[in-house]
Amino acid sequence: MKKILPLLAVFQAVTMLCYCQQKSPAYGDNPSAGKYYNIRGFKMYCEIYGQGEPVLMIHGNGGSIGSFYRTIPYFEKKYMVIVADSRAHGKSIDSSDSLTFEMMADDFNALLDTLRIKKAYVIGWSDGGINALLLAIRHPDKVIKLASTGANLWPDFSPISATQWKQMQKQYNIQKNRTWSSAREKNDWKINALDQYQPNIPLSALKKIQCPAFIIGGDRDLIPVEHTKLIAKHIPQSTLWIVQDSGHATLIEHSA
Repeated sequence: MKKILPLLAVFQAVTMLCYCQQKSPAYGDNPSAGKYYNIRGFKMYCEIYGQGEPVLMIHGNGGSIGSFYRTIPYFEKKYMVIVADSRAHGKSIDSSDSLTFEMMADDFNALLDTLRIKKAYVIGWSDGGINALLLAIRHPDKVIKLASTGANLWPDFSPISATQWKQMQKQYNIQKNRTWSSAREKNDWKINALDQYQPNIPLSALKKIQCPAFIIGGDRDLIPVEHTKLIAKHIPQSTLWIVQDSGHATLIEHSA
């Protein structure tokens, strides 16, 4: 069967090129730190490092725990770092037909409940940044503070060119009625299709975020600086940081 053409080729190419050849082979495949948890109808794979106050890290579209190969070592010195493969990503294969950002945010809420963690700091990158925002919107009691980098609120021409967006939609329409031969193929399809019509977060919803929020974007990010500024503007307790000389992968490009 032919390989699925990625609908978010731009996003995933940036992410994969940044960490695939460099990440520690242990992160995302570490039996001593990893475990599966029954979360809302699927088995979520999660690894935990360090001790102290909990920090939940959420990766982006097409990513996995390994996305934080440069971030985990820093935070595990002082914190308990919780990193999980999001629903349908990495080792967290999900057999359901649907995938939404709201589902994933609720998954992370359930994971914290399962780990008996009342509140956590949250760091999200790209689609993980969207999940961080939604976790704080939908479950405000769970988030102490959040950092969201490279997030967007709605699907449009913001992250990519109009030409590329139309090509993505064309690929989506070609692929959407296919029959998948494996759970992995189905998962990959859901991941690639996710950002076609999502997220859909109204600016008014950001006012529900009760915790301090650190909103980050690169000055050369795929998400326009003005969109990132818009997010920060509508969160009551927000701090904006536009990272100079940075693309979408701020957590990797400026980890030192």
